Amino acid sequence: MMKILVLNGPNLNRLGLREPDVYGSKTLSDLQEQLITYGKGNNISVEAKQSNHEGELIEWIHEAAGEFDGIIINPGAFTHYSYAIRDAIASIEKPVVEVHISNVHARESFRQVSVTAAVCAGQISGFGFEGYKMALDYFQRGNKS
Repeated sequence: MMKILVLNGPNLNRLGLREPDVYGSKTLSDLQEQLITYGKGNNISVEAKQSNHEGELIEWIHEAAGEFDGIIINPGAFTHYSYAIRDAIASIEKPVVEVHISNVHARESFRQVSVTAAVCAGQISGFGFEGYKMALDYFQRGNKS
């Protein structure tokens, strides 16, 4: 069974409370449950984690290199400025898919820049929680277009 790590960055623990007009009313727990269930139905073991701390996300990326077949990451605000997370992603030889719940390209100009996307297999943006499922589908297809 394929193993995928799902990482969510800062403030995503506030899903359901934070800007529901942008992020919806469902919680991080709702997202994690949906992904675990969706993964089981597609022969994928999903482990989901969230942190507001850059260093913790970096440690999890490093550890994932030996334990998981790939990573789905929503770096939150770290997307726009964390060269440390970018370098952590680049340092592993596992595919990483960047996901954003909102369409970051239709929002404030600072949100339209991702320093992490260039070292990821791809970026999915603007499809809500479905974007994470799209990323799981990518892994289930064997990383093929």
